[in-house]
Amino acid sequence: MTAEAALPSTSASPTARQVWTRARGVVLALVILLAAAVAIAAIRSGDQHGRLDPRSADPYGSRAVAELLADRGVSTRVVTTLSEARTAAGPGTTLLIAVPDLLTHRQQSLLYAATESSGGRTVLIAAKSPSIGTLAPGVTADPALSFDSKLTPGCGLPAARRAGAADTGGIRYTTSVSHADSCYPSDGLPTLVRVPAASGNGDTVVLGAPDILYNDRLDEQGNASLALQLLGSRSHLVWYLPSLSDDSATDTGDRTFMDLLPSGWLWGTLQLFIAAALAALWRARRLGPLVPERLPVAIRASETVEGRARLYRKANARDRAAAALRSTTRTRLAPLVGVPAAQAHAPEALLPALSAHLRDDGQALHALLFGPPPRDDAALIALADQLDALEREVRRP
Repeated sequence: MTAEAALPSTSASPTARQVWTRARGVVLALVILLAAAVAIAAIRSGDQHGRLDPRSADPYGSRAVAELLADRGVSTRVVTTLSEARTAAGPGTTLLIAVPDLLTHRQQSLLYAATESSGGRTVLIAAKSPSIGTLAPGVTADPALSFDSKLTPGCGLPAARRAGAADTGGIRYTTSVSHADSCYPSDGLPTLVRVPAASGNGDTVVLGAPDILYNDRLDEQGNASLALQLLGSRSHLVWYLPSLSDDSATDTGDRTFMDLLPSGWLWGTLQLFIAAALAALWRARRLGPLVPERLPVAIRASETVEGRARLYRKANARDRAAAALRSTTRTRLAPLVGVPAAQAHAPEALLPALSAHLRDDGQALHALLFGPPPRDDAALIALADQLDALEREVRRP
């Protein structure tokens, strides 16, 4: 029997139970994330469906104000493209821009050029920087919001004085236009600003919050009166709901990729980095050297060997496992063939003695006892079997 003789090898492939045990945590996390995503989507698609849409009867829709305007002879038309909004601008038209911040800078510039001298009225709903600076020059949005649900006019604008208190709290503004009307102040800053056009009878109304247009808020305080007066000053109302499918929205101008990312993605990425750093710190909590200590109980050698083997397998440390197997085998073989223990790991001393004892090829013994680490788990098991066979061959009388 030669040293290369091997016993039947044992499969190193994990069982289905082991695969499930390792993967169940990840699967559970994915299921929780999927359930959370479905729940959030269901919630967000509920009450706020058709937000600021004059065709929607939902609580956050604006169908009620459109019907009240129709009773007073004001027609309402919904447009979703920039070209339709620009074409509709005129002296007998009120153009309401529902979400100005969805417009690109180029869209805002083209829209302002069409409405600046049209003689009509432009109403901006909750416009923030930088859209407010393009669509209403001279007006700036304050970073501090107003959370007041009831504000008084505090200005001489006839529409505001007749309406009285209204739910205009939201974005606050400052203006450098001397003849502008600043109404419904909150902590000294207005939440409604009317800026007359430089020429003609047109004007721009900036409203800090859309609450007075919602179906479920229209009958509160002076909301209905203020909404009807702001939107019913002309015979035609064009309700512009910006859409991402608009061809004009694909031109990003000189904005970079980072400018196109919503701020929420940037904050989310920062949170992921912080979480990864904390996880790395938690995993690396053992920052000092290992401190040996006496075990409180005696551990059987087989359990120690099995535990170390599992650690090697978890770390894929086949090189260290193979080195431990070879070193132990050489230590046990050396006294059997008359080699001192001090020279058990020297190939020039151990291999000639083994070859003489077994009458075998020294080159094959060198590869077995001093060779490179195995390529995979199957090769490691084969190596263990061959080392065991070699030791049994040497011990055989």
